[in-house]
Amino acid sequence: MTQHAAHQPDLAQRRFVELHRGGEPAPAGSASGGGSHARFVVVAAENFWGNIAAQIAGDRANVQSIVVNPEADPHSYQPNARDARLIASAKMVLVNGAGYDEWAHQLLQGSPSPGRTVLDAGSLLRLPKGANPHRWYFPRDVEAVASAILADYARIDPADASYFASRRRQLQTTGFARYDRLRAQIRSRYAGVPIGYSESIFQGLGEDLHLRLLTPYSFTRAISEGTDVTAADKETVDAQVSGHRIRVWVLNSQNVTPDVQRVDELARRAGIPVATVTETLSPANDSFQRWQVTQLEALRRALHAATGR
Repeated sequence: MTQHAAHQPDLAQRRFVELHRGGEPAPAGSASGGGSHARFVVVAAENFWGNIAAQIAGDRANVQSIVVNPEADPHSYQPNARDARLIASAKMVLVNGAGYDEWAHQLLQGSPSPGRTVLDAGSLLRLPKGANPHRWYFPRDVEAVASAILADYARIDPADASYFASRRRQLQTTGFARYDRLRAQIRSRYAGVPIGYSESIFQGLGEDLHLRLLTPYSFTRAISEGTDVTAADKETVDAQVSGHRIRVWVLNSQNVTPDVQRVDELARRAGIPVATVTETLSPANDSFQRWQVTQLEALRRALHAATGR
């Protein structure tokens, strides 16, 4: 595991001016809104949900994210006193849930507030125990969470409900247009291509793209949860790489264990193209859709290099 994600104190204080370009706010991974129109404070445990919340909020809410460092592993994040104060003062708190950010639930329990709205993505999606928690890599779940954010905003600030609805539509039709188009293109051209992936974070997107995910899910889940990989899974994954049974290797650069590093080195030595993904926005001040588009374009290049298509 890499070291704990560092919270960047100045980011939560910054307020971004909206760029009316393509329906996206200025980079808002950590904060948005402010000014005379801001009516309430929203705190997101992580910036992948926080940025979507910020884009829907516009200048009617101040959205702040806690986990923002793309160089560290969010699974091992440890909150600080400032995080506790942020959550205690929020009108709305957005957490991933599903066991991914238990620290945020602990902070919520430590500052109970009957007037606070809590949106837990895992609970919203009714995920069973042990389900893959990386729901921001499941495109249908991204849409569901965005819709839930809109509904919560409308309840908190009914006077601005139509404003929020307009921004949600803009995000869906314009903001996510390239993201949706790239996924459709990859699905059409590369469906069925066998790939390997280092961590369960890629499962949802890989399935959405109709790629054939060969890595045993038990391997990727062990990496995600920080548990030991079985000898059988190590042997299977190594054989998939050395035998060129996978055409592309997808690496989560924020969670590189010794097992992942070994497979990554095997893949590179074997000449298997490598595509990199991250758990949080990279760079931290990017928008959700630009971040995902950048990763999808890199994946498409790797698939092209592997197949010639």
